Amino acid sequence: MLPPPLPHQIEVLQRVLDRVSVAAADGGPPPLVVFGVDGALYDSRPRTLQILLEYAEDVEAEDPELAEALGALTIDHVHYLLSDTLRECGVTHAEIVRDVTSYWRERFHTDDYAVLDEPNMGAVDYVRAVHEAGAGVVYVSGRDVPGMLLGTVASLRDQGFPVADVAVELVLKPDATLGTEAFKRSTLPRLAHRGEVVAVFDDQTSSCELAQSIFPGADVGLVDTWLVEPPADASFAHIRDFRLL
Repeated sequence: MLPPPLPHQIEVLQRVLDRVSVAAADGGPPPLVVFGVDGALYDSRPRTLQILLEYAEDVEAEDPELAEALGALTIDHVHYLLSDTLRECGVTHAEIVRDVTSYWRERFHTDDYAVLDEPNMGAVDYVRAVHEAGAGVVYVSGRDVPGMLLGTVASLRDQGFPVADVAVELVLKPDATLGTEAFKRSTLPRLAHRGEVVAVFDDQTSSCELAQSIFPGADVGLVDTWLVEPPADASFAHIRDFRLL
């Protein structure tokens, strides 16, 4: 069982809800809360694990030792970098790492595998609460439209996140060749024309720093999915998940 959320997490999440309620009561454009998808709202480790287990099945006949090593992986062995994940089971040979990485890359950014992701703790309830309090919800993701739009919409819908509703928007990269950081750098400033951005939640320190520079009055939260500490001088919040209780 997970320990209860730390007081500072509850404080940040509740403050955003309160800010949304106050801003929504003014009668102007709905205040906006921006959420990253992978790592922030979703745990993408099940996607990677499934792909690696399928690779193990494919090579079992020709390389049973490699298949056994990969087959021993569990969700807790999966890291942000695939190379770190492979190192967990002793797979470090450069040629094998390249082959596994190519196999993984062909599948990871696709609709079929996107639906395997699991919502982070409290994420569904919190996003729904924010929306019901009067916020416009904007999902901004480095996923690309050609490869992952349908799977992302299906996943959001099936897991219970607000989707296809008033003041809910999903913004993905137009194609896979555009870098995620460049995409967010060009996308986030445009949101300021839509209404007041009161909060941004993302799993990447660079994205949080970018959001803070663009929206200095917003609450910015680093969702610590990958257990990476933010810089010591970071002024944005650091939360583990979206639980209020």
